[in-house]
Amino acid sequence: MKFFSTITLLLATATLFAQAPQAPPKTHLKVGDTAPDFTLPSTTGKPVKLSDFQGKKNVVLAFYPAAFTGGCTNEMKAYGASIAKFEGADTQVFGVSTDNSPSQKVFAEQTNATFPMLSDFRDRNVSKAYGILMPSGVANRATFVVDKAGKIQFIEEGKAAVDITGAATACSRLAGKH
Repeated sequence: MKFFSTITLLLATATLFAQAPQAPPKTHLKVGDTAPDFTLPSTTGKPVKLSDFQGKKNVVLAFYPAAFTGGCTNEMKAYGASIAKFEGADTQVFGVSTDNSPSQKVFAEQTNATFPMLSDFRDRNVSKAYGILMPSGVANRATFVVDKAGKIQFIEEGKAAVDITGAATACSRLAGKH
């Protein structure tokens, strides 16, 4: 009887672990790596190509999981409220998600985001290239600061990326305003 109780307990534990949620993916990219290039549709109606900013501006890629959710709303509102700091640091901010462009456009209006949102809806290749695509098909929250040479200078992942302070500090440092 004790044998069957032990087997039942082991099976229950194995089932519990099998159903436990997986941790969001961590990017394979590192500070100093060349940022994967991409072209994505934007809420401005014109496609955005990352490499077009090389030699011109630093770029913040603020990947967020889903428009209209609490953390994503707070994050995009924070970028909107601080956009002058980023522009003063010669930086272009982009919100990036796997939402479609029409949804992003409404989300941008609701969050008063004056910066473009980029849609990785079609094939999610950008989220894959940055190593943050979750099994559910949405991007994990992550922020990448890319310098004018196309090199990643700052990475922040997960809930910590809702706070834009790290990205702002990195951009200020790149502009020599630390």
